[in-house]
Amino acid sequence: MKWTGEWLSAPAAGRMGGEPPRWPGERLGLPEDGVGAAAGGGRRLLGFLLDLVAASLVTALFFRPQLADPAVMQQFNLWAVAVWALLTVPAAALFGFTPGMAATGIRVARLDGAAYVGAWRAVVRAALTALIVPAAVRNADARGWHDRLTGTVVIRMR
Repeated sequence: MKWTGEWLSAPAAGRMGGEPPRWPGERLGLPEDGVGAAAGGGRRLLGFLLDLVAASLVTALFFRPQLADPAVMQQFNLWAVAVWALLTVPAAALFGFTPGMAATGIRVARLDGAAYVGAWRAVVRAALTALIVPAAVRNADARGWHDRLTGTVVIRMR
């Protein structure tokens, strides 16, 4: 295996010539459907967008956006990203889900079965999610680079 390990490598089935998984998360022992199944991309994207909207609304309470002024909007967007991090990192670390994830019925779970995601995993996941690409590029188990690096998977709560 390369030095980058599983978090950046091809799916195991492709490397070893085995059968591909029948559903996302099968290799991780997750059910095919229902509670505990790997969350689909639509729910994940919707949860992320809901978190961004919530962060923008909270930011707008303290800093008035002015769509016609690019400099003001750049500052507004920087503050909105900071608010997004404040809304999502502690929630993910302590509860395993962000407000947007809760609304869409998904949460982050550790592969080792620990109850809490933890601070460092939540910070790394948020930083890589902010870059978009690490969260968007997913493997056969529906895990993005940020999930593979932190040993987590996003699963359905309902």
